[in-house]
Amino acid sequence: MTTSKLDSSSEVIGAPPLDASQFHHTPFFCEENVYLLCKQLCTSGVADAEGSDLFVVFISNDKKQVPLWHQKASQRADGVILWDYHVICIQIKKEGDSSPLVWDLDSSLSFPSPLASYVSETIRPSFQLFSDFQRFFRVVHAPIFLHSFASDRRHMKDSIGNWTAKPPAYEAIVAEDGTVHNLNEYIEISTADGTISIGLDSINSVYSQKLGVLVSESQLEEFFSLLS
Repeated sequence: MTTSKLDSSSEVIGAPPLDASQFHHTPFFCEENVYLLCKQLCTSGVADAEGSDLFVVFISNDKKQVPLWHQKASQRADGVILWDYHVICIQIKKEGDSSPLVWDLDSSLSFPSPLASYVSETIRPSFQLFSDFQRFFRVVHAPIFLHSFASDRRHMKDSIGNWTAKPPAYEAIVAEDGTVHNLNEYIEISTADGTISIGLDSINSVYSQKLGVLVSESQLEEFFSLLS
């Protein structure tokens, strides 16, 4: 995960925010941070032991330019930054009528944040953007992701093999089938591949497909309301 230069132009009710420092975080390795976050949420009892209530969400587009607000890495007052891609976790609480929760270790918002608040403050769908900056969301069920994801971190090296950002100290993540790198499959997001309609087929796909389903920013909240 890297940034580009951008031209200048709520709390969860009833629960205090958790401290993001309790979770492992390596700057610019958001996919690995979310992988470890999902595992920790499962083992700590915050999520289902198998992660059935968790979804990993990759945010990107054709141009690899996605503006997000309230990001800690930003140097602007409004917290906006231009990522090539970003990864978050969304949790659906099975009990009660609680809103889906967004776990974003790079966000300055409450941790976790209600999905509606996160969309309003971080995605800002009401903010008029050029088409090159439209955000698309690859939603992957966490149990599938934890079994299938792999990264040897090659995307964080330059043309002569030097690191562009300091890598995590732990070993690279290898998929259960032995695959050593497939991050590119998750972050290759084409507008043409977006989900045309939200319905039973897309819900079935997110629970069965390795790469989940692709939804637009206008479909994200609707999609998770159907999963709830």
